[in-house]
Amino acid sequence: MNQTPERPAPHASVPVFADLRGKTALVTGGSRGLGAATALALARSGVRVAVNGRDRTALAASVGALREGGGEAEAFVADCSELSQVEALRDAVLARFGAPDFVLAFAGGGSGRPMPVHEIDERDWRSSLDHNLTATFLVAKCFLPGMLARGSGALLTMASAGARVVAGAPAGYAAAKAGVIALTRQLAHELGPRGLRANCLSPSAVLTERTRDHLSQERQTQMLRAFPLGRLGEPADVAAASLFLLSDASAWITGQVLDVAGGRVML
Repeated sequence: MNQTPERPAPHASVPVFADLRGKTALVTGGSRGLGAATALALARSGVRVAVNGRDRTALAASVGALREGGGEAEAFVADCSELSQVEALRDAVLARFGAPDFVLAFAGGGSGRPMPVHEIDERDWRSSLDHNLTATFLVAKCFLPGMLARGSGALLTMASAGARVVAGAPAGYAAAKAGVIALTRQLAHELGPRGLRANCLSPSAVLTERTRDHLSQERQTQMLRAFPLGRLGEPADVAAASLFLLSDASAWITGQVLDVAGGRVML
């Protein structure tokens, strides 16, 4: 019997974008996973990075890694689902770095779990909306005035393959991430005439620290069937896409959803 050989997973690398050097970025949800990997990639391109998270220990580790690599970074603790905390985050970032050139609204979360819609607890539903859609809205609301005053910059939001295809994600999470996509397009429409761009990343299964801990090797192998490129994602895949969408290489791209999904999503 002929069997398809298992394809090795190539190491995802993030190129340096020279045009980003000297810029400033805020990365919410930057203490772990995709946010931390993207913050590190930004620092390697010479970007000053304001890193936000809720877990002080994880946040300190993320910022420490950036500084060890020679990057300029500062930690800012805030829950982006709470307006008062985002306002305080804005004031602290402005005092330290000034208005950021780039805002990466990556903070997410929520307590929802996959289950039939009629069984979802209202608290879990609201948690998914608050920590994903509302958090993105609040970050945009608080940081865009400073960017608009300068008349340049880019906003990058974080959706999910769960918002693009039915893929087993919690219903509240999928709905919230679909809302992030719609919000990003609205922002792109509003901000374009004023010199700002807004785009959205939509990753599928990425092997962050958390997913590696929760997915057995057997389960990872089973999941590969859904990915034409034959591997699951790495945080560097998302970081590379992020830097591209912030750089001058994408200067004529706005209002778009980039599926960083190994071919799992083709829309």
